[in-house]
Amino acid sequence: MLQIDVPMPTMPNRQDFSAESDRVRLSKVALKAYKRLVKEWGLKGEQAAALLDVSTSTWERMKQEGKDKALSQDQLTRISALVGIYKGLHLLFADGMADHWPGLHNKAPLFAGMSPIDSMLKGGIPQMLEVRRYVDAVRGGL
Repeated sequence: MLQIDVPMPTMPNRQDFSAESDRVRLSKVALKAYKRLVKEWGLKGEQAAALLDVSTSTWERMKQEGKDKALSQDQLTRISALVGIYKGLHLLFADGMADHWPGLHNKAPLFAGMSPIDSMLKGGIPQMLEVRRYVDAVRGGL
């Protein structure tokens, strides 16, 4: 029987934040980016904490001290999605509108009349990823 070896396509290395070494390496810059996003979007402390899935007191400590240990895989995924939304909005709109949009009530079915922020607070990571896909689609990235 003739056997032909067909090379399997390789999947690109996708960042999954599972390795602690990656989380340690990325945590400081991710937290710095998230703090900037919180400021630019005008989020309240409770909102910033909830989007990151930490208590308000933990968020306040993280803001003041930074974070010496690695963020969790979940937290890095959240920050990655939110930074992707931030970047997509800045490609789509002028800076003022890009930073204002997440707080505006939205009639698109994805948001059910809520603001994107409120929808992400309610829907967690799955909604954050959907909002990111939505922004990318609107700007023609999909």
